[in-house]
Amino acid sequence: MKDLMTATGLPKSAILHYLAQGLLPAPEKTGPNMAYYDPSCIEKIKFIKDMQGKYSFPLSKIKMLLDSKDRGKDITQLVDLGRVIFAGDDTTSMDEKTFCSASGLSRKQVRELMDNGLLLPMEKDSFNQSDVEVGRLYASGFAQGLELADIVFYSRLAKLLVDGEMLLRLKLTEDLPEDKDAETTKGLVQAARTVRNYVFERTFRKRVASSHDLKDKEALLS
Repeated sequence: MKDLMTATGLPKSAILHYLAQGLLPAPEKTGPNMAYYDPSCIEKIKFIKDMQGKYSFPLSKIKMLLDSKDRGKDITQLVDLGRVIFAGDDTTSMDEKTFCSASGLSRKQVRELMDNGLLLPMEKDSFNQSDVEVGRLYASGFAQGLELADIVFYSRLAKLLVDGEMLLRLKLTEDLPEDKDAETTKGLVQAARTVRNYVFERTFRKRVASSHDLKDKEALLS
């Protein structure tokens, strides 16, 4: 472990976390306090750090890429697809206690939001700055009398939307080889983001434009 820490610049806790997530091969234990790690761990850890640092890939996606590499597959297209999907997300990691302090949410509120699909950390028990930003919005809303039931429609609609997009992707890529599937899916991801934003924003703006004033319930809720 000491050699691996020196070679990779990672603390023991991070290496053990990667082991627990199945990203590294299990070491060969030779005694209660001694284990030897395969030299491939150094290259795998470098790959993990690159994927997290450059593209903000979650560990579950990195594991899939490592498994594909181990099977001898060319993962160039998969990495490029992952970059389109995950790039831009913050890589900071904080535990639930730190997240509660940063967002202003209680642990009970955090659990309720997660159970209802309104708070969606990419890794279990690990939150980033994007989670904090939306958490602060929820905390501010709750302080003004907002209830969970008032906003749960967001998660229901998100699931409906993603289900529809996945079915569309399957229809267009089902018969394609994996490299063409990844290339086509990359274009579909970019197109879906454009269409989502366009349809939602235009629907919202047209609704507002049709109202006479801010109290025009008939127009705003039609």
